[in-house]
Amino acid sequence: MKPIQLIIVLLLMVLTTNCQKEPYVKPTVFLVGDSTVKNGKGDGAGGLWGWGDFIGQYLDTTKVSVENHALGGTSSRTYQNLGLWDSVYHRLKKGDYVLIQFGHNDNGPVNDTFRARGTIKGIGDETEEIDNLITKKHEIVHSYGWYIKKIAEQTKEKGAIPIIMSPIPRNIWTDGKVPRNNQTYGLWSKQIAKITDATIIDLNSKMADTLEQFGEEKVTDNYFYSKDHTHTSAAGAVLAASIIINGISKTSNSLKKYVIEKPQIHFPKRKNLFLIGDSTMAENGNENAVGWGVPFPKYIDTFRVKVINKARGGRSSRTFIDEGLWDDALSEFQKGDFVLIQFGHNDAGNIDKEKYRGSLNGIGEEIQNVKRDSLIETVHTYGWYLSKMIDDTRSEGATPIILSFTPRNEWPGGKVERRNDTYVKWAEEVASNKQVSFLDVHNLVAEKYEELGIEKVKPFFPKDHTHTNLNGAEFTAFVIANAIKTSREIGLGQYIQIKK
Repeated sequence: MKPIQLIIVLLLMVLTTNCQKEPYVKPTVFLVGDSTVKNGKGDGAGGLWGWGDFIGQYLDTTKVSVENHALGGTSSRTYQNLGLWDSVYHRLKKGDYVLIQFGHNDNGPVNDTFRARGTIKGIGDETEEIDNLITKKHEIVHSYGWYIKKIAEQTKEKGAIPIIMSPIPRNIWTDGKVPRNNQTYGLWSKQIAKITDATIIDLNSKMADTLEQFGEEKVTDNYFYSKDHTHTSAAGAVLAASIIINGISKTSNSLKKYVIEKPQIHFPKRKNLFLIGDSTMAENGNENAVGWGVPFPKYIDTFRVKVINKARGGRSSRTFIDEGLWDDALSEFQKGDFVLIQFGHNDAGNIDKEKYRGSLNGIGEEIQNVKRDSLIETVHTYGWYLSKMIDDTRSEGATPIILSFTPRNEWPGGKVERRNDTYVKWAEEVASNKQVSFLDVHNLVAEKYEELGIEKVKPFFPKDHTHTNLNGAEFTAFVIANAIKTSREIGLGQYIQIKK
């Protein structure tokens, strides 16, 4: 064979060998666990998230895939009995990773008619034979450690890499401390990791340490909700994920090579809650005239909802529209947003004289043409303006909510003056006609004022009978927030946080 022919043959052999080389397949990070790893469908329902919903943001997903196979309500035992582990196991390949966290549900009864998901405490080989009251099947129940060990060992059989987490701590406080589970599931997790030569991340202790640094007041309703001591908010889930990643980075586990040095963490998109109204809602820059919209965000889950206060002092439903303030706000509305609309104080002003802010009484189609300099303005009824705001809001896919205006500090006959025959009535009628939610702030706050009594309410109004100071604004904001929280019709209750 001539030299040139030999070279060509060798080149063809090299090219053939390269063509037959298998394409690179990214490793997969499989997450197995309970609701603290993936809550519900992993969509943040009720504001609750698992750390598995965010851990992928800390990893270079161009080089590694992340799949969250956790299921709420499962224990190490039921996760396997339901076939969930098998579905992961059969897909495992060499170089994959399995992050394992169970324990919260393992502490329940071994056999009952409710869940029957408990495991025997410890890591031993003891068993308990039962006739499962739920599945109606005979079952041999093992220890918590036995089930975790099985997952870790089967992971390694496939050439994959197990990483075991101790269960996250619960938001339960005693004398400023968060209880650890370092004598139970946290300890047993470490013991199994040592037996199986798996990586252990002591999430329980590390997260408890961090929570204690923050303090109970900061943790509750930020990282956990007061309604739930086990499941985290988005912020709490991100905190747990960051602790896990930080722990992995300090080990010799090969997963650390996929950790992003400076990750950009994206929280779930927040809904917007717009406040549309006058000075009794607005931020006015005057300590003696503070709108309730100023302190209102303190009662909102701001990880899920952004409060945007568009209220403006001195405006009526008419002037808020005519001056372009409404169009400015409308341009920001998005599908799924909420819009609270409250007017009335200034609608009783002059219709055709200086300030030109009064609207016509009622909710009808009556009009009045008013000459202003060289222009003619067509003035409508109070109800017409509210109806326009409702229709415009809906056209943007947002949800309008009508509020009656705040009561004044006027006490004829020892009772707070009500205006139920005018603006309160008209606001409610518009809401009813348009089939939108209505919150009667006027009477709700008035009733609370009467419970306090005239002398205690008086300091809320240092300037006049309409505008409150910060204390008065906070009082009103609390009443409104509490009413929204308890209203099924309004649909905002899940976003309200009121600490007991």
